[in-house]
Formats: sequence, C-alpha cells, structure tokens
Amino acid sequence: MTVGFGLGLGASLAWLAVQTVLRVSSVLTLLLLAVFIAISLEPLVVWFTRRGLRRGWAVAIVLTGFIVVLGGFLALVIPPVTREISALVDAVPGWLQQVHDHQSTIGRLEDHYHLVERAKHEIDSDSGATGLAGGVLGAGHIVLSALTSGAIVITVTVYCMAALPAVKQFCFRFVAASRRERVEGVAEEIMNRTGKFMLGNLVTSGIAGVATFGWCAALGVPYPAALGIFTALMDLIPIVGSTLAGIVVSLVALSVSLPIAIATAVFYIVFRVAEDYLIVPRAMQFAVDIHPLVTILAVLVGGALLGIIGALVAIPAAAAIGLVLDEYVFPKKERT
Repeated sequence: MTVGFGLGLGASLAWLAVQTVLRVSSVLTLLLLAVFIAISLEPLVVWFTRRGLRRGWAVAIVLTGFIVVLGGFLALVIPPVTREISALVDAVPGWLQQVHDHQSTIGRLEDHYHLVERAKHEIDSDSGATGLAGGVLGAGHIVLSALTSGAIVITVTVYCMAALPAVKQFCFRFVAASRRERVEGVAEEIMNRTGKFMLGNLVTSGIAGVATFGWCAALGVPYPAALGIFTALMDLIPIVGSTLAGIVVSLVALSVSLPIAIATAVFYIVFRVAEDYLIVPRAMQFAVDIHPLVTILAVLVGGALLGIIGALVAIPAAAAIGLVLDEYVFPKKERT
C-alpha cells in the first residue's frame, strides 16, 4: 500500500509539473531568448571591460550601440513608408471612381464579381460584424502581446548582462571544487562559441542585406537601402525571416512592374537555397566549428521543438553538446 501511494503521489506530482511547464512555456521561451541574447553580447562586454571600463559602463555602451543602430534603421525606413501610406490614401478616391467606370480594370472586376455588394453584405451581417470586430480585437491583442514580450526580453536581457558574472559564479558553486576549474573552462568556451555564432549570423545577414540592396538598385526597385537593412534584420530570424523579407521586397518590386516582381521572387528563392545550404553552414563551420550537416539538422530540430527561438539557439546548443562530448564522454570511452 505504501509503495502504491508513493507511485500515485509521484505520478500526480509529475503531471502537475508538466502542466505547470506547459502553462508557463511562453514565459520560459522569452527568458531563454533573453539569456541567449545576453550570452551572445557577452564577448562585446568583455572586450570593453578588458580595456579598463567597469562592467556597468560596458553594458551601457553595448546597449546604446544597439539603440543607435535601431534608431538609424527607423530613421531610414519611416520616411519612405510614410510617403507610401500617404500615396495609398490619396489613391483611394481614384480607385472608388474606377469601380463605377465599366471600362477600367477595377470596374470590369466589379461588374463580374460584384465585390462591393458582397463586402457590404458581409459587413452588415451579424457574422461579418462579429468577424470584423474579432479581427480588430485579435490584431490589437497581437500587438499588445508583441510589445509585452519585447519589454520582457529587453528587461531580462539587461539584468542578465549586468549580473552574468555573479550568475556564473553562483552556478559554479554547485560543482565540486576538484572539477570546478575544468567546468569553468568548458562553460567559457561554450559562451565564446555562442558569441561567435552571433557574429557569423550577423555576417550572413549582412550578406543578405547587401545582396538585396544591389538587386534593388540594379533593377530600379524603390528604397533599396531601406529594403537592404530590413532584409538584414529579418534574416537574423531563422527559418522564416528571409522568406518574409523576400515577400515584402517582391511586393515593393510590384510597384515597378510585374516582371520585375517575378524576377525578384525568383532571386529570393535562389538566394534562400544558397543561404540555407551554402552560406550559413560554411559560416557556422568557421565560427563555431560545426559540420554543415549538423548545422542544418540542428536548425530543423530546434525549429520543430521551439519554433523560431528554437532555431535561433539550435546551433549554439549543438556546439555546446559537441564540446561536452569531446571533453567528457569521448575521452572516457577511449580509455575503456
């Protein structure tokens, strides 16, 4: 009876633990992202501290540099986007006139499909009004969640960057003194490789941005510099970032002509294949000493488990696993 009670209690506690983890999984994912960013920026902070700056000032300089880069991007992107939105709003009255012009393309589409009448019917119906309201509320919820998640990541990242040495020393105290020096060396090497991974990721993203700028400038696609920076930033997001950037740039190219937009889409498909199977694996092999096949498999597995964030941390995790295997597992196997 005692054994059965113990097994039942253990199973209940395990079930509660799993349910708790599932409920806070989104928060844990954000915390994982914040810790990863802090570890990735650690080499820059260490570089400044080795030159005589206090850690607080080093963290402030790194964060200021990030804010300056982000502000420069916004200053570059916001004016053309504002002009495009204004041009779109100014074009709406002309489109409404074309709806009633039976000789125009929009007018012929209206005559054939009765789009305006269908839209009015959907809006006037209860389901349409409910769907519209739900869509507005859903969009507002997405924006609020994104802002909240961003605030959490930024706040935790700042605290992690400031307190990382103390956190490392606290964690090392759980290791036996006889093995602590060796464990510290392995941990420092893992962090070093994580920083190199971010450097390699920045290099590949820079290549994507330069390629986009060159393509847009050569074909006359508007705002090549802004699109290049946008593509470089989006390319930092594994799996979907470069694809979304390609869609946006192709839509902008549509303002030039349909053939230019199609050619841009083809360019991004070819570049995405080259990036995934040539540029990224070779850059990661140089940065973190991982075989290209392991890079591809790590990104696929990480993306399947944790989505975008999983794909982002997959390569450093693979490097850490490989380092632990080389340091602890394989030597024991070779001695036996």
